[in-house]
Amino acid sequence: MTIPPDATLADVGEFGLIAQLTALFSQGEHVLVGPGDDAAVLRVRTGHVVVSTDLLVEGRHFRRDWASAEDVGHRAAAQNLSDINAMGGTAHSLTIGLGAPGDLPVQWALDFARGFAEECALVSASVVGGDLTGAREVVIAVTAIGSCAQAPVLRSGAEPGQVLAIAGRQGWSAGGLAVLGRGFRSPRVLVEAYRRPEPPYGAGPAAAAAGATAMIDVSDGLVADAGHLAQDSGVSIDLRSAAFEVPEPLHAVAAATGSDPLQLILGGGEDHSLLATFDRGSVPDGWTEIGTVGDGEGVTVDEAAYDGPAGWAHF
Repeated sequence: MTIPPDATLADVGEFGLIAQLTALFSQGEHVLVGPGDDAAVLRVRTGHVVVSTDLLVEGRHFRRDWASAEDVGHRAAAQNLSDINAMGGTAHSLTIGLGAPGDLPVQWALDFARGFAEECALVSASVVGGDLTGAREVVIAVTAIGSCAQAPVLRSGAEPGQVLAIAGRQGWSAGGLAVLGRGFRSPRVLVEAYRRPEPPYGAGPAAAAAGATAMIDVSDGLVADAGHLAQDSGVSIDLRSAAFEVPEPLHAVAAATGSDPLQLILGGGEDHSLLATFDRGSVPDGWTEIGTVGDGEGVTVDEAAYDGPAGWAHF
């Protein structure tokens, strides 16, 4: 079926679009039944099965004038793949629910699917099913399924005397968001970091193998997510500001906006870096030690209360 370039979802209908979308998603050997039946069927090997679900709502989590459909596809896949990564696992299967207005161009949906598939290919994950419905704005629901070779690393295992480390870049997406919010498109490297995050895929399983005791994906903000880890573990965490190398693009954005570049790092999310705690001397390659775990509760920066932006508020 050939889709006219100006076709909308209302023009091709649900099943016409499904046929176009499923053709974009290749299936791994673990997929016994993929898209097209009432449910997918997957071959489960030994280990632990881990599952995560996330929502993206247009105007709340993305704007179509700030990011292309392919960018949104990459973002939607990345944040779900990162959740599996944060458990010390690797995603192998995903499903997508897409709600959209009838006048949305079909090409937008196809480009979104291509971006999603490209991101999934980075970890060899398959899109095994999903659903479509009408909606006032674009709403995306993604469920990721993965496996852990060892026991999953939870948020609740940190202990006093351990160290906190980070893997992946931090503050870049926040810098890009600040730029876009001011109506600019540079530094381009930060705008691209916002549009297409680069989670440190593989760092989660490596941390688990090295003995990580607690781990979390930084999606809401570094201070906020360190706070979640501290709360679930019943400990306090102190971040060392000197441990963060502030890249030049963040200095440029801070200078242009009159802000502190360190706040972009401490309060920024959506780079999908990982935070994890380790026994001293056990931090693996690719991770940077940025703080310590102690008795008490909450998060401090340089042993003092932090009063800057801690992260994203969903409500």
